[in-house]
Amino acid sequence: MPDFAFTSVLSGVESTASSLTASSFLLCSATSLILGLAIALIFKYKSKISNGFMVTLAILPLIVQVVITLVNGNIGAGVAVMGVFSLVRFRSIPGSAKDICAVFLAMAVGLAAGMGYLTLAIMLTAIVGVANIIYMSSPLGAEDKAKKDKNAGERRLVVKIPEDLDYYGMFDDLFDAYTDDVSLETVRTTNMGSLYELTYLVNLKDPSVEKQLIDGMRMRNGNLAIQCGRAIKAKEKETL
Repeated sequence: MPDFAFTSVLSGVESTASSLTASSFLLCSATSLILGLAIALIFKYKSKISNGFMVTLAILPLIVQVVITLVNGNIGAGVAVMGVFSLVRFRSIPGSAKDICAVFLAMAVGLAAGMGYLTLAIMLTAIVGVANIIYMSSPLGAEDKAKKDKNAGERRLVVKIPEDLDYYGMFDDLFDAYTDDVSLETVRTTNMGSLYELTYLVNLKDPSVEKQLIDGMRMRNGNLAIQCGRAIKAKEKETL
């Protein structure tokens, strides 16, 4: 098998930002932008990611490349930059393991481009892209249908009742009829203590019976407010 050594397009100049030529910088920057766009498209394959995250993936290699170019050859500056990066925390829509993989790939490509190893950056993007398409097209990347169907009926119910009603077992027959599982998460007073607010996590037998459950509960709580929405996972709570 033929072998070759990776060479840097910056090998002809000193390893400092002050000696970087405009043509070398533009070549590395253009490669970073093109590969960033490729990474965004690769990880969009059979996945639901926001447009904002795609733009982030497309631009991140360029940002990392510029940073690495500026600190190249300066150990003190490199340590300082790593300290700053360690303080950065992404707080947005809860991400997945695949999102983290995409971010790390974008950073790795930016690192390779910042060091001038453009061929290595291109090969890394191509290898990971092909592997991602293969895995996502195989049963390994297929979504667990049973788990998806189970999560489809998960709801968070917030019910208000008058203070003179005993909430214990108040909706048990309705829950038995319309849900597979239910748990009372929190109880708190509201409206100057004149109302109780009950928060339930339920798993509906069928998402289509949601209205029937709410109508039945309205008849028990005096037609006070009932809020029904998607159940918040424990992982999501930690990021809020």
